[in-house]
Amino acid sequence: MINQSDILATIDMLDHQHLDIRTVTLGISLLDCADSDIRVCAQKVYDKITRVAEKLVPTAEQIEEEFGIPIVNKRISVTPVALMAQSCKAEGYVPIALAMDRAAKTCGVDFIGGFSALVHKGFTTGDMKLIQSIPRALSETDLVCASVNVATTKSGINMDAVALMGRIVRETAELTADHGCIGCARLVVFANAVEDNPFMAGAFHGVGEPECAVNVGISGPGVVYHALQGVKGMPFDDVAETVKKTAFRITRMGELVAREASKRLGVPFGVVDLSLAPTPAVGDSVARILEEMGLETCGTHGTTAALALLNDAVKKGGLMASSHVGGLSGAFIPVSEDEGMIAAAEKGVLCLDKLEAMTCVCSVGLDMIAIPGDTPAETIAAIIADEAAIGVVNSKTTAVRLIPAFGCSVGDRVDFGGLLGSAPVIAVHPESSAGFIARGGRIPAPIHSLKN
Repeated sequence: MINQSDILATIDMLDHQHLDIRTVTLGISLLDCADSDIRVCAQKVYDKITRVAEKLVPTAEQIEEEFGIPIVNKRISVTPVALMAQSCKAEGYVPIALAMDRAAKTCGVDFIGGFSALVHKGFTTGDMKLIQSIPRALSETDLVCASVNVATTKSGINMDAVALMGRIVRETAELTADHGCIGCARLVVFANAVEDNPFMAGAFHGVGEPECAVNVGISGPGVVYHALQGVKGMPFDDVAETVKKTAFRITRMGELVAREASKRLGVPFGVVDLSLAPTPAVGDSVARILEEMGLETCGTHGTTAALALLNDAVKKGGLMASSHVGGLSGAFIPVSEDEGMIAAAEKGVLCLDKLEAMTCVCSVGLDMIAIPGDTPAETIAAIIADEAAIGVVNSKTTAVRLIPAFGCSVGDRVDFGGLLGSAPVIAVHPESSAGFIARGGRIPAPIHSLKN
């Protein structure tokens, strides 16, 4: 059983080390909102979200006040819209995105995810409509997040989808160029996407989920950083043990919040996501944890090994603390959202190739990275393909969230504001990948996908 004494032990973490609950995310099934008339469908979507999520924000605020635990974001995820809207006789799904945006604002949440399609093995008509609607949907809304799954370990990589998403990312950047290409910060391309992820921009409520569920994403890079200051110069065994114990305590707090929210909202408790999610605030950085292990700057030689240790120890400690661990669960490395990553990128130590290597051993992938605005769609698609290959071969979730910064060159800085932070524009290879992307088809699944 979890009780308040587990939380009281973390009081210094809450007060001085940036410990918080990064998000309480309410997942909602929209399958019963399907309708052939898109206007009716959109109204059903708005009505259901506002009805089911009506108490989400007040409930989270009550828990914050009673337990003294900051909950940074309150979010909603919904059934992948491409699945729900298949029967709509409309050319695109922008009206549904607008309804989701209105519903999110009515409920007072920070973001709503699920304008999504799963196309790892091919496209349905609805999938294609949704994907082609993404640029307009993200340019005409403020809170809607979109995601597309283009690969799985079982099916391989849908290279036609990869090529299409390269163009969609560029078009989204173009349509939101007047606002720092912010639309791309709400668009994720996945391999092995999970159904219970509470973190944006990739959250959606999977088809294996109940009618609704509460998923909680914890955080605490600052807490881990502070804990490692007590083992300076000691062997990596001690480092790993310290991270595990810290992750255990953080996860217990996350589960307490998740169970309280579940009980008060009257919906099932889903998972606690163990991910260490950084912020642009000083003292809340994954990069600084890696540097505390002995690296002069994040991105130098040894960074991948340090990140592998951190990721593994966080998972081990969290699994001991909760039987309901899910989502992505690891260490995030979003460049714009981590002040240490920003500093390393500005020094030129942290480059795109090194970030790709790091994604082999941590959560998600190439996240919140600004690239030159004139980067060709084929190059963006090739970056997506590389990251998808890492996920497929290693049976892990990987993703790409790139921001082609229109009008910007390498070394310029793009500001997104809030938790999204700011990012220096990082160089991509100038050599073309167009011939590779033009082949299309499907990169077959690896041999270990045949486990059964």
